[in-house]
Amino acid sequence: MTKQTIPSARQYSASELESLLAAQRAHFAAGCTLPVGERVAALERLRAVLVASQADMEDALRADLGRCRMESFLAESVLLLDEIRKTMTSVRRWARPRLVLPSLLNFPSLDRVWREPYGASLILSPWNYPFLLTLGPLVAAVAAGNCAIVKPSEDAPACGALLADMVARAFAKEHVTVVQGGPETAQDLLALRFDHIFFTGSARVGRLVLEAAARHLVPTCLELGGKSPCIVCKSADMRLAARRIAWGKLLNAGQTCVAPDYVLVHPDREEELCQELRLAMRAFYGEDAHKSPDYARIVNARHHARLVSYLGAGRIWHGGDNDAQDLYLGPTILRDVDWQDRVMQEEIFGPILPVLACATLEEAIQRINARPRPLALYLFSQDRKEADKVWTQCHFGGGCVNDTLSHLVNPRLPFGGVGESGMGCYHGRWGFETFSHPKSQLVRMRPDVPLRYPPFAKKGWVRDILRRLVG
Repeated sequence: MTKQTIPSARQYSASELESLLAAQRAHFAAGCTLPVGERVAALERLRAVLVASQADMEDALRADLGRCRMESFLAESVLLLDEIRKTMTSVRRWARPRLVLPSLLNFPSLDRVWREPYGASLILSPWNYPFLLTLGPLVAAVAAGNCAIVKPSEDAPACGALLADMVARAFAKEHVTVVQGGPETAQDLLALRFDHIFFTGSARVGRLVLEAAARHLVPTCLELGGKSPCIVCKSADMRLAARRIAWGKLLNAGQTCVAPDYVLVHPDREEELCQELRLAMRAFYGEDAHKSPDYARIVNARHHARLVSYLGAGRIWHGGDNDAQDLYLGPTILRDVDWQDRVMQEEIFGPILPVLACATLEEAIQRINARPRPLALYLFSQDRKEADKVWTQCHFGGGCVNDTLSHLVNPRLPFGGVGESGMGCYHGRWGFETFSHPKSQLVRMRPDVPLRYPPFAKKGWVRDILRRLVG
């Protein structure tokens, strides 16, 4: 698929969106999504469509982001297929009511927690990983028993058109449907009263989503971003650290919400790390990344211009080459940047890596905690005590020790931010729980103990016993 062959998107009016939501509410109210067998069958249909659409997905990603086929396959398709497989094999267990120990005050009783789907969910997804970050939340929503309206980003039109086609082949419209359009469409959707909202994108737009959700008191999961730091300690293996940092930073040309945003390194190892980073970048993409078939492009001219404007900070130690016509910006290392520079104040979301010296681990922790809480943090160290210290004292969504990005791969780990980087989490069971409400159930058993009933005049001894038991 190329940009010239993208079918025109179906445009929905506000009234049509309202009717679409009403149809999904009716479908949910009829109980069509509640049987677990139906959920598994729906996920199997999605898996089959995903497998059949591999080549088209890679073509769409090439058209929108300049991605090579292997990177698209590894960064989106494999992760989605693994998520679906894990969910299909586990959803019956997740959906089963869970027994909990009864309270002594209610004894005897049967106490359980049921997972109840919210109903009609709205999923707003971004452009940087358009399939993974659209279908990943959708897998969780369907597994939990919800209907969903999905709004992909207009900045990846080829992927949006293919997503609409894929979802239409896997689901009935009243169960799941894709709505394409620009910011006006998103505003029309947010004006409706959904039962749950899941948003992935920037903190700026996330605030608008949360404001809209607050008007209807709708539970919301926000997957945002931020400046994810990377700490390289004096004890680190510099060659290994450089290769893994460069890989995490340059995947999708740096347009990854959990990419290392900047590096804090011990001053005694700064030069060595920069040299190893340059070697790694050249090993991955050659002397001229512009000619590499494996190096992606910036999504559009607006983002390209924003990234080029960062190059005035500090000094360009490596890279900095760019081509606005081709939306190309080469792998770049900045040194001698100031904490007040724009490149250190805003999320970079591109292939520019500032490297700053930091004398102690305590100083690095202080610097990180003085800023908004990031989505991810990466530490390179051979000392477990240093890792424990960072994980205890720094506040962030999740991360890795001696690697980058890889915590996303395990669906058993929760993925999500905190504070400015988001609220709520998903992947695997965590996603199932995000899209469902835990509903308590207490079933009273015989005998009916009369101690709780009035009159209480002769039951003062009950208070004394309970004080001993619970006090």
